[in-house]
Amino acid sequence: GAKVTVTDLKSAKELASSLKKLKGLPIKYVLGKHREEDFVKADLIIRNPAVPTDSEYLQIAKANGVPIEMEISLFFLLAPFRRENIIGVTGTRGKTTTTILIGKILREAGFDTAVGGNIPEKPALSLLGRIKPKTKVVLELSSWQLEGLASHKISPHIAVITNIYPDHMNRYQSITDYIAAKKLISDFQKSGDYLILNKENSQTRQLGKTAKSKVVYFSPSELPSSIASSIKLKGKHNLENLAAAVAVGRILKIGPKTIQTAVKDFKGVPHRLEFVRKVDGVSFYNDTCATIPEATMAALSIFNQPVILIAGGADKNLDFIQLAQKIKDSTVKSVILLEGTAIAKLKKVIEGKLIGGCFNDFKKAILAAKKAAKPGDVVLLSPACASFGMFKNEFDRGEQFRKIIDSF
Repeated sequence: GAKVTVTDLKSAKELASSLKKLKGLPIKYVLGKHREEDFVKADLIIRNPAVPTDSEYLQIAKANGVPIEMEISLFFLLAPFRRENIIGVTGTRGKTTTTILIGKILREAGFDTAVGGNIPEKPALSLLGRIKPKTKVVLELSSWQLEGLASHKISPHIAVITNIYPDHMNRYQSITDYIAAKKLISDFQKSGDYLILNKENSQTRQLGKTAKSKVVYFSPSELPSSIASSIKLKGKHNLENLAAAVAVGRILKIGPKTIQTAVKDFKGVPHRLEFVRKVDGVSFYNDTCATIPEATMAALSIFNQPVILIAGGADKNLDFIQLAQKIKDSTVKSVILLEGTAIAKLKKVIEGKLIGGCFNDFKKAILAAKKAAKPGDVVLLSPACASFGMFKNEFDRGEQFRKIIDSF
Protein backbone atom coordinates (compact mmCIF):
# COMPACT_ATOMS: atom_id res chain seq x y z
CA GLY A 1 0.00 0.00 0.00
CA ALA A 2 2.99 2.34 0.16
CA LYS A 3 3.60 4.92 -2.56
CA VAL A 4 7.05 3.96 -3.76
CA THR A 5 9.47 6.19 -5.64
CA VAL A 6 12.70 4.68 -6.93
CA THR A 7 15.39 7.21 -7.79
CA ASP A 8 18.76 6.33 -9.28
CA LEU A 9 21.50 8.33 -10.98
CA LYS A 10 21.70 5.65 -13.67
CA SER A 11 19.48 5.94 -16.72
CA ALA A 12 16.58 3.65 -17.67
CA LYS A 13 18.81 2.12 -20.35
CA GLU A 14 21.53 1.28 -17.80
CA LEU A 15 18.93 -0.20 -15.45
CA ALA A 16 16.99 -2.13 -18.13
CA SER A 17 17.45 -5.58 -16.56
CA SER A 18 16.27 -4.37 -13.13
CA LEU A 19 13.32 -2.46 -14.57
CA LYS A 20 12.24 -5.61 -16.41
CA LYS A 21 12.05 -7.50 -13.10
CA LEU A 22 9.94 -4.72 -11.57
CA LYS A 23 7.55 -4.44 -14.52
CA GLY A 24 3.91 -4.16 -13.47
CA LEU A 25 4.60 -2.95 -9.93
CA PRO A 26 3.14 0.43 -8.87
CA ILE A 27 6.47 2.29 -8.74
CA LYS A 28 7.23 5.87 -9.71
CA TYR A 29 10.69 6.19 -11.26
CA VAL A 30 13.04 9.20 -11.18
CA LEU A 31 16.05 8.00 -13.15
CA GLY A 32 19.23 9.64 -14.37
CA LYS A 33 19.01 12.16 -11.53
CA HIS A 34 17.90 12.83 -7.98
CA ARG A 35 15.38 15.54 -7.11
CA GLU A 36 15.45 17.46 -3.85
CA GLU A 37 11.65 17.30 -3.54
CA ASP A 38 11.68 13.48 -3.35
CA PHE A 39 13.84 13.64 -0.21
CA VAL A 40 11.69 16.31 1.43
CA LYS A 41 8.22 14.82 0.90
CA ALA A 42 9.00 11.16 1.65
CA ASP A 43 7.91 9.46 4.87
CA LEU A 44 10.88 7.08 4.71
CA ILE A 45 14.13 6.90 2.73
CA ILE A 46 15.64 3.45 2.14
CA ARG A 47 19.31 3.94 1.33
CA ASN A 48 21.20 1.59 -0.95
CA PRO A 49 24.49 0.59 0.76
CA ALA A 50 26.47 2.08 -2.15
CA VAL A 51 25.10 5.56 -1.40
CA PRO A 52 27.56 7.30 0.96
CA THR A 53 26.25 8.59 4.28
CA ASP A 54 27.38 12.12 3.41
CA SER A 55 25.23 12.24 0.25
CA GLU A 56 23.76 15.73 -0.14
CA TYR A 57 20.33 14.18 -0.69
CA LEU A 58 20.47 12.19 2.54
CA GLN A 59 21.46 15.41 4.30
CA ILE A 60 18.36 17.05 2.82
CA ALA A 61 16.22 14.20 4.20
CA LYS A 62 17.80 14.56 7.66
CA ALA A 63 17.29 18.32 7.65
CA ASN A 64 13.60 17.72 6.98
CA GLY A 65 13.21 15.07 9.66
CA VAL A 66 12.73 12.21 7.18
CA PRO A 67 13.91 8.87 8.67
CA ILE A 68 16.59 6.95 6.75
CA GLU A 69 16.84 3.18 6.91
CA MET A 70 18.61 0.45 4.96
CA GLU A 71 17.36 -2.95 3.88
CA ILE A 72 19.36 -4.60 6.67
CA SER A 73 18.07 -2.27 9.42
CA LEU A 74 14.48 -2.84 8.26
CA PHE A 75 15.13 -6.56 8.53
CA PHE A 76 16.31 -6.27 12.13
CA LEU A 77 13.34 -4.08 13.00
CA LEU A 78 10.77 -6.41 11.39
CA ALA A 79 12.07 -9.97 11.90
CA PRO A 80 10.58 -12.00 14.77
CA PHE A 81 13.87 -13.54 15.87
CA ARG A 82 15.55 -13.50 19.26
CA ARG A 83 18.85 -11.65 19.38
CA GLU A 84 20.68 -14.67 20.86
CA ASN A 85 19.99 -16.49 17.58
CA ILE A 86 21.78 -13.93 15.39
CA ILE A 87 25.22 -14.67 13.95
CA GLY A 88 26.84 -11.88 11.92
CA VAL A 89 29.88 -12.23 9.68
CA THR A 90 31.99 -9.39 8.32
CA GLY A 91 35.56 -8.91 7.09
CA THR A 92 37.39 -7.86 3.95
CA ARG A 93 37.70 -11.36 2.50
CA GLY A 94 35.92 -14.65 3.08
CA LYS A 95 32.59 -13.28 4.34
CA THR A 96 30.36 -15.21 1.97
CA THR A 97 32.22 -18.51 2.23
CA THR A 98 32.29 -18.31 6.03
CA THR A 99 28.61 -17.36 6.24
CA ILE A 100 27.55 -20.29 4.06
CA LEU A 101 29.82 -22.73 5.92
CA ILE A 102 28.28 -21.67 9.25
CA GLY A 103 24.82 -22.20 7.78
CA LYS A 104 25.74 -25.71 6.61
CA ILE A 105 27.13 -26.64 10.02
CA LEU A 106 24.03 -25.37 11.84
CA ARG A 107 21.67 -27.23 9.51
CA GLU A 108 23.67 -30.44 9.91
CA ALA A 109 23.35 -30.01 13.69
CA GLY A 110 19.55 -29.84 13.34
CA PHE A 111 18.99 -26.10 13.83
CA ASP A 112 16.32 -24.32 11.82
CA THR A 113 18.64 -21.95 9.93
CA ALA A 114 18.31 -18.96 7.60
CA VAL A 115 21.29 -17.55 5.70
CA GLY A 116 21.46 -14.25 3.85
CA GLY A 117 22.44 -10.60 4.03
CA ASN A 118 25.15 -9.20 1.76
CA ILE A 119 24.63 -12.08 -0.68
CA PRO A 120 23.03 -11.03 -4.00
CA GLU A 121 20.62 -13.94 -4.28
CA LYS A 122 19.73 -13.92 -0.54
CA PRO A 123 18.98 -10.38 0.65
CA ALA A 124 17.95 -10.22 4.30
CA LEU A 125 14.38 -9.07 3.65
CA SER A 126 13.76 -12.17 1.52
CA LEU A 127 14.21 -14.27 4.67
CA LEU A 128 11.39 -12.60 6.63
CA GLY A 129 8.64 -15.00 5.60
CA ARG A 130 10.39 -18.10 6.91
CA ILE A 131 11.98 -16.89 10.16
CA LYS A 132 10.55 -18.01 13.49
CA PRO A 133 11.68 -16.89 16.97
CA LYS A 134 13.96 -19.93 17.34
CA THR A 135 15.50 -19.73 13.85
CA LYS A 136 19.28 -19.33 13.78
CA VAL A 137 19.94 -16.43 11.40
CA VAL A 138 23.40 -16.20 9.79
CA LEU A 139 24.02 -12.87 8.07
CA GLU A 140 26.88 -11.66 5.94
CA LEU A 141 27.28 -7.96 6.76
CA SER A 142 29.28 -5.43 4.75
CA SER A 143 30.84 -2.39 6.40
CA TRP A 144 28.13 -0.23 4.81
CA GLN A 145 25.35 -2.43 6.20
CA LEU A 146 26.95 -2.25 9.64
CA GLU A 147 26.80 1.54 9.41
CA GLY A 148 23.05 1.15 8.86
CA LEU A 149 22.71 -0.95 12.02
CA ALA A 150 24.80 1.41 14.14
CA SER A 151 22.05 4.03 14.37
CA HIS A 152 19.92 1.41 16.17
CA LYS A 153 22.88 0.22 18.28
CA ILE A 154 22.48 -3.33 16.97
CA SER A 155 25.22 -5.98 17.13
CA PRO A 156 24.66 -9.74 16.69
CA HIS A 157 25.02 -12.15 19.61
CA ILE A 158 27.87 -13.93 17.79
CA ALA A 159 30.01 -11.65 15.63
CA VAL A 160 32.71 -12.95 13.29
CA ILE A 161 35.41 -10.80 11.66
CA THR A 162 37.24 -12.95 9.11
CA ASN A 163 40.10 -10.49 8.47
CA ILE A 164 40.74 -6.83 7.68
CA TYR A 165 42.82 -5.53 4.76
CA PRO A 166 42.73 -2.11 3.07
CA ASP A 167 39.60 -1.86 0.91
CA HIS A 168 37.13 0.78 -0.28
CA MET A 169 39.74 3.50 0.20
CA ASN A 170 37.79 5.41 -2.45
CA ARG A 171 34.90 5.52 0.05
CA TYR A 172 36.63 5.82 3.43
CA GLN A 173 39.03 8.64 4.28
CA SER A 174 41.53 6.28 5.91
CA ILE A 175 42.13 2.67 6.89
CA THR A 176 41.24 3.74 10.45
CA ASP A 177 37.75 4.74 9.30
CA TYR A 178 37.35 1.44 7.44
CA ILE A 179 38.40 -0.58 10.51
CA ALA A 180 35.98 1.43 12.65
CA ALA A 181 33.16 0.51 10.24
CA LYS A 182 34.01 -3.20 10.49
CA LYS A 183 34.28 -2.94 14.28
CA LEU A 184 30.63 -1.82 14.41
CA ILE A 185 29.68 -5.50 14.29
CA SER A 186 30.77 -5.78 17.94
CA ASP A 187 30.48 -2.21 19.28
CA PHE A 188 27.05 -2.83 20.82
CA GLN A 189 27.70 -6.32 22.16
CA LYS A 190 27.43 -7.12 25.87
CA SER A 191 29.52 -9.31 28.16
CA GLY A 192 27.49 -12.44 27.35
CA ASP A 193 28.04 -12.09 23.59
CA TYR A 194 30.88 -13.51 21.48
CA LEU A 195 33.40 -11.89 19.14
CA ILE A 196 35.27 -14.35 16.90
CA LEU A 197 38.53 -12.99 15.47
CA ASN A 198 41.27 -14.17 13.14
CA LYS A 199 44.45 -14.80 15.15
CA GLU A 200 46.52 -14.67 11.92
CA ASN A 201 45.44 -11.14 10.97
CA SER A 202 47.17 -8.21 12.70
CA GLN A 203 44.16 -5.88 12.45
CA THR A 204 41.66 -8.31 13.96
CA ARG A 205 44.06 -9.30 16.75
CA GLN A 206 44.09 -5.67 17.86
CA LEU A 207 40.29 -5.52 18.01
CA GLY A 208 40.20 -8.20 20.68
CA LYS A 209 41.94 -5.90 23.19
CA THR A 210 39.01 -3.52 23.45
CA ALA A 211 36.08 -5.92 23.04
CA LYS A 212 33.23 -5.83 25.58
CA SER A 213 32.21 -9.42 24.79
CA LYS A 214 33.89 -12.81 25.07
CA VAL A 215 36.71 -13.01 22.50
CA VAL A 216 37.41 -16.27 20.65
CA TYR A 217 40.38 -16.43 18.27
CA PHE A 218 40.55 -18.83 15.33
CA SER A 219 43.49 -20.09 13.29
CA PRO A 220 43.77 -22.72 10.54
CA SER A 221 46.73 -24.21 12.40
CA GLU A 222 44.39 -25.12 15.27
CA LEU A 223 41.83 -26.94 13.14
CA PRO A 224 41.44 -30.65 13.91
CA SER A 225 43.10 -32.57 11.08
CA SER A 226 39.92 -34.60 10.51
CA ILE A 227 37.99 -31.39 9.72
CA ALA A 228 40.79 -29.61 7.81
CA SER A 229 41.25 -32.62 5.51
CA SER A 230 37.50 -32.91 4.86
CA ILE A 231 37.04 -29.65 2.99
CA LYS A 232 37.66 -29.66 -0.76
CA LEU A 233 38.48 -25.96 -1.14
CA LYS A 234 42.01 -24.89 -1.99
CA GLY A 235 44.17 -22.36 -0.18
CA LYS A 236 45.07 -21.27 3.33
CA HIS A 237 42.46 -18.51 3.16
CA ASN A 238 39.71 -21.12 2.87
CA LEU A 239 41.10 -22.95 5.90
CA GLU A 240 40.80 -19.62 7.74
CA ASN A 241 37.16 -19.39 6.65
CA LEU A 242 36.59 -22.94 7.85
CA ALA A 243 38.29 -22.21 11.19
CA ALA A 244 35.98 -19.23 11.73
CA ALA A 245 32.92 -21.39 11.03
CA VAL A 246 34.21 -24.14 13.34
CA ALA A 247 34.62 -21.55 16.12
CA VAL A 248 30.91 -20.70 15.81
CA GLY A 249 30.07 -24.40 15.91
CA ARG A 250 32.05 -24.87 19.13
CA ILE A 251 30.26 -21.97 20.84
CA LEU A 252 26.97 -23.66 19.96
CA LYS A 253 28.35 -27.00 21.23
CA ILE A 254 28.28 -28.72 17.84
CA GLY A 255 30.54 -31.79 17.79
CA PRO A 256 33.48 -32.29 15.39
CA LYS A 257 31.85 -35.24 13.59
CA THR A 258 28.79 -33.14 12.76
CA ILE A 259 31.04 -30.33 11.49
CA GLN A 260 33.08 -32.77 9.41
CA THR A 261 29.92 -34.16 7.79
CA ALA A 262 28.64 -30.64 7.08
CA VAL A 263 31.76 -29.40 5.28
CA LYS A 264 32.91 -32.48 3.36
CA ASP A 265 30.61 -31.88 0.38
CA PHE A 266 31.04 -28.08 0.30
CA LYS A 267 32.29 -27.13 -3.17
CA GLY A 268 32.73 -23.43 -2.58
CA VAL A 269 30.86 -20.29 -3.60
CA PRO A 270 30.42 -19.18 -7.22
CA HIS A 271 32.86 -16.52 -8.46
CA ARG A 272 35.48 -17.34 -5.82
CA LEU A 273 38.28 -19.45 -7.27
CA GLU A 274 35.58 -21.28 -9.19
CA PHE A 275 36.81 -23.83 -11.71
CA VAL A 276 34.90 -23.18 -14.93
CA ARG A 277 36.21 -25.82 -17.32
CA LYS A 278 39.27 -27.14 -19.14
CA VAL A 279 39.70 -26.18 -22.81
CA ASP A 280 42.50 -27.72 -24.90
CA GLY A 281 44.33 -28.70 -21.72
CA VAL A 282 44.05 -25.18 -20.20
CA SER A 283 42.16 -24.77 -16.91
CA PHE A 284 40.02 -21.64 -16.54
CA TYR A 285 39.23 -20.25 -13.06
CA ASN A 286 36.73 -17.51 -12.20
CA ASP A 287 37.84 -15.48 -9.16
CA THR A 288 35.99 -12.28 -10.02
CA CYS A 289 35.21 -11.54 -6.36
CA ALA A 290 38.93 -10.90 -5.79
CA THR A 291 38.50 -7.13 -5.79
CA ILE A 292 41.53 -6.29 -3.63
CA PRO A 293 45.23 -7.16 -4.18
CA GLU A 294 45.37 -9.50 -1.16
CA ALA A 295 42.62 -11.68 -2.62
CA THR A 296 44.51 -12.08 -5.90
CA MET A 297 47.72 -12.81 -3.99
CA ALA A 298 45.91 -15.58 -2.10
CA ALA A 299 44.67 -17.07 -5.38
CA LEU A 300 48.16 -17.02 -6.92
CA SER A 301 49.53 -18.91 -3.90
CA ILE A 302 47.41 -21.92 -4.81
CA PHE A 303 48.76 -22.69 -8.27
CA ASN A 304 52.06 -24.45 -9.04
CA GLN A 305 51.48 -24.54 -12.78
CA PRO A 306 52.06 -21.54 -15.11
CA VAL A 307 49.33 -18.87 -14.77
CA ILE A 308 48.01 -16.30 -17.22
CA LEU A 309 46.42 -13.72 -14.96
CA ILE A 310 43.55 -11.46 -16.05
CA ALA A 311 43.51 -8.43 -13.73
CA GLY A 312 42.59 -4.76 -13.62
CA GLY A 313 39.50 -2.60 -13.56
CA ALA A 314 38.39 0.22 -11.29
CA ASP A 315 40.75 1.57 -8.64
CA LYS A 316 39.55 1.68 -5.02
CA ASN A 317 42.59 3.77 -4.08
CA LEU A 318 44.56 0.66 -3.09
CA ASP A 319 48.28 -0.15 -3.26
CA PHE A 320 49.40 -2.77 -5.82
CA ILE A 321 53.12 -2.97 -4.92
CA GLN A 322 52.84 -6.21 -2.90
CA LEU A 323 50.70 -7.76 -5.63
CA ALA A 324 53.34 -6.89 -8.22
CA GLN A 325 56.00 -8.60 -6.09
CA LYS A 326 53.77 -11.66 -5.68
CA ILE A 327 53.26 -11.82 -9.45
CA LYS A 328 57.02 -11.66 -9.95
CA ASP A 329 57.67 -14.41 -7.37
CA SER A 330 54.82 -16.69 -8.49
CA THR A 331 54.24 -18.87 -11.55
CA VAL A 332 52.55 -16.04 -13.48
CA LYS A 333 53.97 -15.91 -17.00
CA SER A 334 51.69 -13.21 -18.41
CA VAL A 335 49.27 -10.56 -17.11
CA ILE A 336 46.35 -9.49 -19.27
CA LEU A 337 45.07 -6.11 -18.05
CA LEU A 338 41.49 -4.84 -18.24
CA GLU A 339 41.03 -1.14 -18.90
CA GLY A 340 39.91 0.98 -15.95
CA THR A 341 41.03 3.62 -13.52
CA ALA A 342 43.56 1.22 -11.94
CA ILE A 343 45.45 0.47 -15.13
CA ALA A 344 48.08 3.22 -14.80
CA LYS A 345 49.02 2.06 -11.29
CA LEU A 346 49.16 -1.58 -12.39
CA LYS A 347 51.35 -0.80 -15.40
CA LYS A 348 53.70 1.16 -13.19
CA VAL A 349 54.39 -1.68 -10.73
CA ILE A 350 54.13 -4.82 -12.90
CA GLU A 351 57.21 -5.67 -14.95
CA GLY A 352 56.57 -4.66 -18.57
CA LYS A 353 57.67 -8.01 -19.97
CA LEU A 354 54.91 -9.72 -18.00
CA ILE A 355 52.13 -7.56 -19.42
CA GLY A 356 50.46 -9.40 -22.28
CA GLY A 357 48.23 -6.52 -23.36
CA CYS A 358 45.58 -4.06 -22.18
CA PHE A 359 41.97 -4.50 -23.29
CA ASN A 360 38.65 -2.67 -23.05
CA ASP A 361 36.94 -5.64 -24.71
CA PHE A 362 36.54 -8.54 -22.27
CA LYS A 363 36.27 -11.28 -24.89
CA LYS A 364 39.42 -10.07 -26.64
CA ALA A 365 41.21 -10.10 -23.27
CA ILE A 366 40.16 -13.69 -22.62
CA LEU A 367 41.12 -14.74 -26.14
CA ALA A 368 44.57 -13.16 -25.62
CA ALA A 369 44.93 -15.13 -22.38
CA LYS A 370 43.84 -18.34 -24.13
CA LYS A 371 46.35 -17.74 -26.91
CA ALA A 372 49.17 -17.22 -24.39
CA ALA A 373 48.31 -20.44 -22.54
CA LYS A 374 49.68 -23.90 -23.25
CA PRO A 375 48.26 -27.27 -22.17
CA GLY A 376 48.71 -27.60 -18.42
CA ASP A 377 48.51 -23.84 -17.83
CA VAL A 378 45.88 -21.93 -15.84
CA VAL A 379 43.97 -18.86 -17.00
CA LEU A 380 42.90 -17.05 -13.84
CA LEU A 381 40.44 -14.16 -13.72
CA SER A 382 41.40 -12.56 -10.41
CA PRO A 383 41.18 -8.81 -11.02
CA ALA A 384 42.39 -7.27 -7.71
CA CYS A 385 40.14 -4.34 -8.66
CA ALA A 386 36.50 -3.32 -8.67
CA SER A 387 34.40 -3.98 -11.76
CA PHE A 388 32.86 -0.56 -12.42
CA GLY A 389 33.28 0.71 -15.97
CA MET A 390 33.27 -2.41 -18.15
CA PHE A 391 30.74 -4.33 -16.01
CA LYS A 392 27.62 -3.81 -13.90
CA ASN A 393 29.34 -5.42 -10.91
CA GLU A 394 31.82 -8.20 -10.12
CA PHE A 395 29.14 -10.88 -10.55
CA ASP A 396 28.38 -9.62 -14.06
CA ARG A 397 32.13 -9.84 -14.76
CA GLY A 398 32.17 -13.44 -13.55
CA GLU A 399 29.05 -14.42 -15.48
CA GLN A 400 30.46 -12.95 -18.69
CA PHE A 401 33.71 -14.85 -18.09
CA ARG A 402 31.80 -18.12 -17.70
CA LYS A 403 29.75 -17.54 -20.84
CA ILE A 404 32.79 -16.74 -22.95
CA ILE A 405 34.68 -19.80 -21.68
CA ASP A 406 31.63 -22.01 -22.27
CA SER A 407 31.49 -20.75 -25.89
CA PHE A 408 34.97 -22.13 -26.68
